[in-house]
Order: sequence, then C-alpha cells, then structure tokens
Amino acid sequence: MLAGRVSVNGEVVRELGLRVVEGRDIVEVDGEVITSTEVRWIAFHKPPGVLTTRSDPNGGRTVYDLLPPELGSLRYVGRLDRPTEGLLLLTNDGDVANGLQHPSRGVEREYLVVANGAVSRASLATLTQGVDLEDGLAKAASVRIVERGKLNTTLRLVLTEGRKREVRRMMLEVGHGVSRLVRLRFGTITLGDLKAGAWRELEHDERKSLVALSIRG
Repeated sequence: MLAGRVSVNGEVVRELGLRVVEGRDIVEVDGEVITSTEVRWIAFHKPPGVLTTRSDPNGGRTVYDLLPPELGSLRYVGRLDRPTEGLLLLTNDGDVANGLQHPSRGVEREYLVVANGAVSRASLATLTQGVDLEDGLAKAASVRIVERGKLNTTLRLVLTEGRKREVRRMMLEVGHGVSRLVRLRFGTITLGDLKAGAWRELEHDERKSLVALSIRG
C-alpha cells in the first residue's frame, strides 16, 4: 500500500488502515478496480428428472436450466442424482461449501424414502448398524417408518455424509428398491413448502448456521 499501488476514489493511499464504504468508494490496485462479490446462498427444490450438473451432453435439463441466469455462477452443495428430488443448496462461498461437504463435519442430510415392499424392523436396525458398500461401510444416523402401504413403506432416513447414490444403495443392501427419494433437509436448512422448480434466498441466520456447521470440529 505504501508503494503507491493502491488508490481510493482516485487518490493514492499512503496510510494503512483507511476505511472504505462498499458501494460508494472505488478501490484500485495497480489501476485495476477491485470489486467485492456478494456472498449468496439459495435453497432450490430440484424436481425429479433434472441433472445436478452444469450441462448434459445428452440434452437433458439441468438445475441451471431452471434457475435464472444471475444464479448461473453459483455452485451446488451436494449433488442429487437425476431421479432424486428435493433440497439443493447453491452458493458462491466455496470455503463454507467445502466445509459442509467434508465427511469430518458430519453434516446431516435427511431424506424421505419410499421403499418398495414392507421394510422390517430388522432392516431398520441393519441400516443404523451399517451396511457394506463397495466404497465402505455406510450407516444411517437414524431411520424410522412414517407410513406402511400395501406396496411400499415410507421412511425418514438421516445420513451424515453424501456419497453417490448412498441411500439407494443402502436400501438395496437390505432388499428394497426405492421408488421415490426426496431430500428434506441439509444441515439446518429445510425444504419446507418450497415448490418443485422454485428457489429462495437463505436468511441471514440460516447462512450463519451453515458457517457454524462448516467449521465445527
């Protein structure tokens, strides 16, 4: 700064600690204007059949096709496969996004699972004790039956990691396919009554809660 490389509103800064007001003062370094990027977090209700990716070489719809262009720079936090629906978080805060997805943080993901057939209590116990998948042991933090139907069983299942197709693979290990899968919650953020294809900005307190989850030990 003392070398004269920094200027504020056209005046070279000679002192450390000068305060600037975002949106009013123009800060330049070596003649280049420095702009701050507003941190954004949105909750999006991903419909089934839509890919969580930037583009689909086969021409299918992606989440970015459904979002407005100004949100195109945001990255998704935790992928949902094509048939899975529900809560998808997107942000431009890479550090917090990485922290939330790190296995050591144990951030909860809650799902509504419609499983084919009658799921037994023994199967529920197996899911919480852990099942062996090709990429290691997978355990549900909790699982409970919400409803039993003639042809299927509806469950609420919580995981603390985000491996590829983990819920579906776990259910197959206990003998049940999945006819519907909805992510209801990621950490402290819930899907609520957000309709499929709709999105909303996260509130300040919601963003703070995600930052706290991303750095907890």
